[in-house]
Amino acid sequence: MSLLQENQKEQLQEISNTLRQVRQEKSIQLEEIALKTNIRLACLKALDAGKFDELPEPVYIQGFIRRYADVIGLDGAALSKTFSTEVNPLALDKKFSQNVEKNSKFSLPLFIPYLVLLLVAAAGLMYVLNPQFSAESLVKKFNFGTPKKQTTAALSTPASLPTEQSYPSANQTPTSISAQNPPTPLPVIASPKDSLSQPVAVTLELQGKSWLQVKVDGKTEFVGNLKKGVRKTWTAKKQLTVRSGNAGVVLVSVNNQPATPLGTLGKIKEVTFTPEVNSQGSKINGQ
Repeated sequence: MSLLQENQKEQLQEISNTLRQVRQEKSIQLEEIALKTNIRLACLKALDAGKFDELPEPVYIQGFIRRYADVIGLDGAALSKTFSTEVNPLALDKKFSQNVEKNSKFSLPLFIPYLVLLLVAAAGLMYVLNPQFSAESLVKKFNFGTPKKQTTAALSTPASLPTEQSYPSANQTPTSISAQNPPTPLPVIASPKDSLSQPVAVTLELQGKSWLQVKVDGKTEFVGNLKKGVRKTWTAKKQLTVRSGNAGVVLVSVNNQPATPLGTLGKIKEVTFTPEVNSQGSKINGQ
């Protein structure tokens, strides 16, 4: 049973027709709407196709309408108020009953608590009867103390005992002692930051019209449509992410390397470039 009443479906049908008509006039794809509004693409397709039974509760639908309308240039607050958020009580009762029935199927068997209690009682009885055995087992489990072999080797090594040469004579001065036994220089450990490569520079050249989004070190630097022949370059210290609605017309050059297509014509693709990559390598997050 649908959560929407008949009057709500009629309101939603008119709103859906308006949103679809304006979006198509402005040549905006549903994927772009989903990206900017954080609404699942499946919900947008259901709203666009009139499959209202696949949508969530009316209060969520009203939020979808407001964000959708704002992205395509309409007054989202005003348009969303034309949709009623009243919930169908019969459908809500049925959904609640289904959830209760579903949760009752996963009840915990009664023998499990008794089994756990029996195991705890057995462990306590073992500790009371033989506490020394339990302590030794705990030491072995967590590797407490010094290993036996290592202790024996240290005691049997003559070099570990002090000798006459270990003590300075009356005629020796601290300077002569330091000269005979100079301190060993400590090795220099390179910082992980010193091994990082140079920042990554990505150049995009458009062979046709495409919608693009560019993020530099987690911050969105560009969102919009670029025409054929446009060439732009961005530089990032950690990572640079490029998302295109028509990946086949976008040529990408990383650190002045030969340019290659970002993806396939007419396909949406997202690629992340990092400084550790020396050429056109990247971590693909695309769809």
